[in-house]
Amino acid sequence: MAPDVARYRIVSEQQMKFYYVYVLRNLTKKFIYVGYSEDVKSRLETHNSKQVVSTKAYVPLELIHYEAYRNMTDAKRREKYLKSNKGKTTLMTMLKEYFQES
Repeated sequence: MAPDVARYRIVSEQQMKFYYVYVLRNLTKKFIYVGYSEDVKSRLETHNSKQVVSTKAYVPLELIHYEAYRNMTDAKRREKYLKSNKGKTTLMTMLKEYFQES
């Protein structure tokens, strides 16, 4: 592979990196969980296989919302906010129709 092509591929992969804040829900137990991950699909599987202490009593969990950030610090700040009382209110407002349907 030509050096320019290899360099382009490395830069492209780095440019595509995202950090995710996600919201999980167990409908029957009225449980909401906010978390952060670099791989939401894998993290959801980890939660649902009861490997996460804080959520294992609430499986099955479904992904109801996620946000993607290019910077880890921004994602962690958003996670912290959504876990706060004001953030929970914001989340309920953002997903108002979803919560009304359920």
